[in-house]
Amino acid sequence: MDTFTLAATSFTIALSLFITGKTDRLHRSFAVLCLAVFLYQAAVFFRGLFAPDFWAVVATVGLPAIAPLAVRFFLHLTRHASFLTQGAVALTSVLSAAGIVAGLTPLAGQPWLGWALVAYTCVVLAVCYGALWRHVRRLEPSAEKKRLRYLLIACATAALLCSVDLLGAAGWSFPPVAGLVLSALLYFTLLVIAYPQLSELHDFFARALVIFVCTLIGAFIFYLVAYFFNIPLPSFTSVIMTSFLIVISVTPVKMILKKIFSLLYPDSKDVFTSLYEFDEKLEREKALLLAEMAPVFAHEIRNPLGSIKGAAQYLQSEAATEEQTQLLNVIIEEVNRLNAVVSQFLNYARPGSGKIVAQDINVIVAKAIAIIGANRLADRITIQQELHDALPPVRVDEQQILQVIINIALNAIEAMPDGGSLTFRTSRIETGAGPAVGILIRDTGRGIGPEELKNIFKPFYTTKERGVGLGLAISQRIIREHGGAIRAKSVPGQGSVFFIRLAAAGRN
Repeated sequence: MDTFTLAATSFTIALSLFITGKTDRLHRSFAVLCLAVFLYQAAVFFRGLFAPDFWAVVATVGLPAIAPLAVRFFLHLTRHASFLTQGAVALTSVLSAAGIVAGLTPLAGQPWLGWALVAYTCVVLAVCYGALWRHVRRLEPSAEKKRLRYLLIACATAALLCSVDLLGAAGWSFPPVAGLVLSALLYFTLLVIAYPQLSELHDFFARALVIFVCTLIGAFIFYLVAYFFNIPLPSFTSVIMTSFLIVISVTPVKMILKKIFSLLYPDSKDVFTSLYEFDEKLEREKALLLAEMAPVFAHEIRNPLGSIKGAAQYLQSEAATEEQTQLLNVIIEEVNRLNAVVSQFLNYARPGSGKIVAQDINVIVAKAIAIIGANRLADRITIQQELHDALPPVRVDEQQILQVIINIALNAIEAMPDGGSLTFRTSRIETGAGPAVGILIRDTGRGIGPEELKNIFKPFYTTKERGVGLGLAISQRIIREHGGAIRAKSVPGQGSVFFIRLAAAGRN
């Protein structure tokens, strides 16, 4: 089972690389290396089941092929900047070819030949490791250096764990684990080369943890089914390996079936979309439809509004009585209000990308406080600010973040008609994904009820008599467009707190 696990894993990784269309030299060389590992491990596995002579020949070809393919992969991994050269690829190719030829002659029956090929492959892999180690030492501090350093540590750890199999061969009661360890190493290598945006160790650990948890859940489900149906239980190692294979094979199998179904049923595009992903897709489609409809909607409403306002202003200049003037003022005010509603609707449907640059959030908050302080509505409000020093910069559009802060602050002021305290606070937040910046806005107003609090970010939800209900919805969309989060807490009669979190600039 240990051998089969490595064979299946290497084949799955190679297949996934070919299916996803990653055709650059680095990915192609790793895919071909995985195919060689699959060829050798499959031969070792099937040789003990049937046609041993045939699979012995396949193993004779597969094992020596690993060496030159490994050199070629590490050559591309180090970007031709190590002591590995095309000459090293040629040399190992010749030596491997000689080993294959020897394995097809009567020498194949000699035990020493198999050990010699294994030792030759191990020596070549050690040389490749040394080349990578030397290359990493010469690199300047960068994300690439981090990723390759993690790969060096993973390779050394895998070699140490694989040595446990030697204890098993010496008579110790240890189950074989080399296949599972090397499978994990191949998968980790895939993450390093296929996802260059992963540069922090916690990113790799997070993905490894997902695989590990899914593997344990699969094993638990198997044992649960076996318990209820009285199925004889295999060893725990076999169950874990099987579960691991299923977990890492799901995505490539789905990709293959998706390509097949796209040919057979081109109109069934959502067959492989989960219910949760389907809901997210519907939300994206609704947002896209709203963005397309918004300008048409605005055009068809604003033109008549403009005509109505113009006619009312003309009639106002010709009004004969005070009553007529007041009625025409009502028309003009309502037209202006509807025009403002249309503008807010456009802002919600199509929020502008703005000018995203790295900025000091304290400067933006201070500017918002100055604008709010100049508003006559804040005359009875005490404004307090607690701005944290030395905050990391954040990549934001200043005008949009100002809009969010001022909108929340004006709502807070309206919730304190008899006066109160409005507090602005910034803070540094340490998260698993890196540093972030927090903005807290607290008031001492009448607060928001639990039922209302659930709906405050929904479009067109409002508790105001003449409110539109788009202010907080627009604010939430702006913060989300910046990759942040916004939430609110409130206690009726005591006040409300809005908390905004924005990722620090340069965070992955």
